[in-house]
Amino acid sequence: MSCKEYLTTTNSWWEMKNHIKSLRKMKKLSQEELAERCNVSRQTINAIENDKYDPSLVLAFALANTLEITVDELFICKGDGE
Repeated sequence: MSCKEYLTTTNSWWEMKNHIKSLRKMKKLSQEELAERCNVSRQTINAIENDKYDPSLVLAFALANTLEITVDELFICKGDGE
């Protein structure tokens, strides 16, 4: 079950966003370069950046490590409970 699925089962409205695209650009990395460093496809990076795919925990840590940021700083979860 993804984070979004879990959060929606509580009957609350939640939205998860990430800062991957802006951080990637600040580091002057292409989607392909980031994908290679994280051992995934460019399409996976594209889908994550466009909120069409939630990365696994392992991939989230790989992305955060590559972008030199923590996982909590990389992903923002907002909802009606905040």
